[in-house]
Amino acid sequence: MTAVRLRRALAGALLVLTLGACSSSPSASPSSPSGGGSAGTRITIKNFQFQPADLTVHAGQSITVVNEDSTPHTVTADDKSFDTKDISGGATVTFTAPTTTGPHPYICSIHQYMHATLTVS
Repeated sequence: MTAVRLRRALAGALLVLTLGACSSSPSASPSSPSGGGSAGTRITIKNFQFQPADLTVHAGQSITVVNEDSTPHTVTADDKSFDTKDISGGATVTFTAPTTTGPHPYICSIHQYMHATLTVS
C-alpha cells in the first residue's frame, strides 16, 4: 500500500470514528432518581396506564406527570399525601413527593382501575 493510500484509509477511519462520536442519538437515562423532570422523575399516563408502574424518588423531589391520553386523569395517593387533581388530556403538571419514606400506592381517582406505586427513599 502506498503512503497516499494509507493516509486516505486512516483519514477515512478517523472520519467514521469522529462522526460516530458526534452522533445525535441519546445516551441512556440514569436509573436512579434525579431532579429536573428527567426520566427518573416523570410519570407518563398513556393508554389508561401509569408508566412506570413503580417509581422510586427522594423525599421532597419534584415529579412531572405527562397525560398523553385525551381524557383527564389524576395521580392520587391512597394515603392522600399527594393529589394532582384533574390533569387534562395532553397536559403536564408537577407535584412534590411526600417526605414520608416508603411505598405510596396511588390511583387515578377518575379511573380507579389505574394504579401504581411511588416509593420515597
